[in-house]
Amino acid sequence: MKLFSESLMTELEAQLKTIHSETEEPMLYAEQAIKILIPSFEKLKTEFLKYTFEKKAEEINFFREIKPQFAAKLIYYNEIYNIETGKPFGIKKTIRKHYNTELIKLQTFFKENAEFYKYFKTGNQSLDNKYFIRGKHDLRHTLDSFYFQADQRFSTTHDYKVARILANDKIKTYLENEISKLEQKPNNVNTTNTKTQKWTGSKVALIELIYALHTEGVFNNGTSELKEVTSFFESTFNVDLGQFNRTFLEIRSRKSERTKFLNTLKEKLILRMDDADEN
Repeated sequence: MKLFSESLMTELEAQLKTIHSETEEPMLYAEQAIKILIPSFEKLKTEFLKYTFEKKAEEINFFREIKPQFAAKLIYYNEIYNIETGKPFGIKKTIRKHYNTELIKLQTFFKENAEFYKYFKTGNQSLDNKYFIRGKHDLRHTLDSFYFQADQRFSTTHDYKVARILANDKIKTYLENEISKLEQKPNNVNTTNTKTQKWTGSKVALIELIYALHTEGVFNNGTSELKEVTSFFESTFNVDLGQFNRTFLEIRSRKSERTKFLNTLKEKLILRMDDADEN
């Protein structure tokens, strides 16, 4: 079981790495990650149900160390997707409040499970026979309602808590990084002797243009993050693009002319060139 799990995790990690290399948008990479994590988790469960443990220690190791690693990834990406799709439109202050609310939820979970958190993090194993062996539920220990809904052939009372702890650590880091980015001041742009230019086209059109330019890698040799580029355009043109990643999802969902603005730019530029040729 251990070898199968390690092989499955290696394969999964490679797939996740590919997803992150293709897009920096949280909603997009979270959505794609969930699509590969669910079948991967099902493979783990199918193999597990066919396997017979020779020793209790092997079963404990599976539910304390192996399964939570897979479950934590699914929890993490699902939470990132929910956090980003639930992110409000508005100024940075509004978005920062949204992220802080999510941090408070993590703190609440920690407080409610402080005893087990300490048990797990310190490497204590004295109660592993109760926490990580199937069919050993004890109502005197704090149990998640999730446990009673789960397939108890593939669950113990505390393997989900471990997965939640692992996921929460990553979610906390993600939220803190996003808040830090919001608090960063944009680089000053030298506007000496230049007239301020204000974007008077639609925000959707500007977002389509930004995605195209970022995809081509024309900023800092392709090393700039999409959010950095978007912030630059917002600052330069004094425009608030709100949840630009959600707008991009809407652009992707167009039934015809997904690159409507880019197509218009191309057509009008060609017409301008043709007119110049005739004069």
